[in-house]
Amino acid sequence: MAARFFDLSEDVQEGNWFLEDPVDMNSVEVEVDPWMFRAGKPIQMPERLRIPIGEPGRSRDFSLAGIGLTPIVHVKLATVLAERAAADVQLLPVDIPGQPDQYVLVVATKTLRCIDEKASEEVLFWEPRHNKPEKLGQYRSVYGMRIDPSKVGATQLFRPWGWRVALIVSEDLKTALEQTGATGMYFTEV
Repeated sequence: MAARFFDLSEDVQEGNWFLEDPVDMNSVEVEVDPWMFRAGKPIQMPERLRIPIGEPGRSRDFSLAGIGLTPIVHVKLATVLAERAAADVQLLPVDIPGQPDQYVLVVATKTLRCIDEKASEEVLFWEPRHNKPEKLGQYRSVYGMRIDPSKVGATQLFRPWGWRVALIVSEDLKTALEQTGATGMYFTEV
């Protein structure tokens, strides 16, 4: 039986909190690029980060913060990630104002060229007519994404090359995360 993979996203519901992009302890944005946390490679952070609450509400164990969609998880999920996917993640402790529980920013440290373009419902590429020469040949849109398991190997958590908005987890990791009873996670098979 072929390995199965899932896109891990946020289960957005009314009444839940909304977290902003990470800032340093002086409330200064950490970098001009809010997407650096989903670039699919390790990052260097010289100091601890803080995650401001943009809209108060019920806290969740899994959230995607700000416009950069940075994964922020409760320590119980971070523990599972450290045990099951240590080679695939960088875990950075963060502070969330008013929260006594520990939270962690998750960086997927691997990017895999693994999208099955033929099995996916629709894959569009940047073309010369789009006037974006820096993006020529890259994915412009991926709908109904499917992962080619033969290109993943033993990796448990990763970003797909060319479509880093997706955070992909193996079926084994999905099961382990679900067993924590954590809130805020939504899985779509890819």
